[in-house]
Amino acid sequence: MVSTRTRGRGERGPLASIGLHAGLLLAVAVSLFPVVWLVLTSLKPRDSWLSTELQFFNDSSLDNYTRVLTETEFPRWLLNSVLTAGLTMVLGVFLAATTGYAVSRFRFPGHRSVMWLLLVTQMFPVAILIVPLYNLMAGLGLLNQIPGLVIAYMTIAVPFCAWMMKSYFDTVPIEIDQAGMVDGLTPFGTFWRVVLPLSRPGIAVTAFYCFMTAWGEVGYATVFMSQEDKRTLGVGLQQFIGQHWSDWGLMTASAVLIAIPAGVVFLLVQRHLITGLTAGATKA
Repeated sequence: MVSTRTRGRGERGPLASIGLHAGLLLAVAVSLFPVVWLVLTSLKPRDSWLSTELQFFNDSSLDNYTRVLTETEFPRWLLNSVLTAGLTMVLGVFLAATTGYAVSRFRFPGHRSVMWLLLVTQMFPVAILIVPLYNLMAGLGLLNQIPGLVIAYMTIAVPFCAWMMKSYFDTVPIEIDQAGMVDGLTPFGTFWRVVLPLSRPGIAVTAFYCFMTAWGEVGYATVFMSQEDKRTLGVGLQQFIGQHWSDWGLMTASAVLIAIPAGVVFLLVQRHLITGLTAGATKA
């Protein structure tokens, strides 16, 4: 007699398992192909980026990277972008964390209005905000100034991150705050010395979001930073594309270099990313 084993609930059959793994491998291949092609193109000699011949290991060189770093203003653009993204990340985390903690823990006149204001600001496209922000920056003398660009980026990052931090602080028991105050801490001392260290996953997500908001943005940087020595990477890379020509060697080499700082920031915070993204999904 041939015995048949009843498949347990949720257990996949052989064909389903093969299909699942094949789908995963296909997704990985599709995701990695642009990155691999970008790196290989950046290592090809000038004017040979269209070549499909399998001569990569014979013709590869770092000439495009040398040209980017020595014959263009890329180092200056990189420095401006690092300063802008770093300031946006630090100030954005501080403002989002303090705002999120305030609306999570305290009830004050205008509490609901503040929450709605943070939400409504996310409904406006960036293109609509460029003109009024430009007028404000011009009136304050902040055009072609890194602090002005940082302020513009925080108008994008802080409202969303404040809501995210508010959801995370809601999962921290309020009894922890009360215990800190019993020990003599002020409300800000409780936030800074007790609650904030417990909120590292949420802070990691906020820091990563603020950094990427400034690192890859082009619209605000193009309008607010018109001087050559004030350009960021997103604006500077447009110099490699003309009306009738494109230097893809410089473009791809620059793209690889731009991805390195973003990858470093991701590696620094990736341990907390999943926890931070999911912690505010349910309220403790």
